[in-house]
Amino acid sequence: MATYNKRGYKAPKEKEEGDENVKMDNQFLEDVPNVDEKESATARTFDALDQTASRTEEWVARNQKFILGFLGGAALMTIGYLLYQKFVVEPNEQKATDDLYVAQQNFQAAVDAQDPKVQDSLFMLVVKGAEGKQSAVDLASQYSGTDSGNLANYYAGIAYLNLKKYDEAIKFLEAYKANDDFTGPIAVGAIGDAYAQKKDNAKALEYYEKAARAKANEFTTPRYLYKAGVMCVEMGKKADALKYFTEIKEQYESAPEAQQIDALIGMVK
Repeated sequence: MATYNKRGYKAPKEKEEGDENVKMDNQFLEDVPNVDEKESATARTFDALDQTASRTEEWVARNQKFILGFLGGAALMTIGYLLYQKFVVEPNEQKATDDLYVAQQNFQAAVDAQDPKVQDSLFMLVVKGAEGKQSAVDLASQYSGTDSGNLANYYAGIAYLNLKKYDEAIKFLEAYKANDDFTGPIAVGAIGDAYAQKKDNAKALEYYEKAARAKANEFTTPRYLYKAGVMCVEMGKKADALKYFTEIKEQYESAPEAQQIDALIGMVK
């Protein structure tokens, strides 16, 4: 029998083996970036990096003198600082320490002395100098950038306080920068003593309060709480005095200042 093709009819294509698998594989491949596109994006990234690097190189080339000058200046500053420390600061520190030793010896002897006249003469040596060595006053000025020069402020200040030179005492004690828990509060409290002697009770109370709060410890804190309380009594501030005395009783009962604290509390209540 003759056969014919209907117009527009196309014979179905035979299914090739593995078509179903290919179709399934293509479903997953659709989500995978095209390799050529990936390589192109990478190339563009490297091109951008190359352009940035080129611009950086151009900037460095244009500013080379400035950069080298800056680096050279920084190196010179570092070298200069090290040389200054080695040949200026260290020798000065040693010289100041040697001279301060004599002032320290006289200061300690004055503190230990029982005779007021002997004390005064020794404190005078602290602020005037002795045995061919500079005084604490001179050391504080000449070696102000050294630890010894700083400590000289403390010796000079306390010496002047005992010599009744209150303005000088305040000057040197205010210049002293404490590095420990005891001399700092003592220096601040001594400023309060100087103001108390000058009859400036408000200033004295201010510095006693600062000294009491500077570094909490069993030695200086109750001492300046006590002085603050006594100053408040003199100023008629009984409520404030009670506060200071009560703090001594509750927190520093073993301190010498606590021995008569009940009587003082009773007095201001």
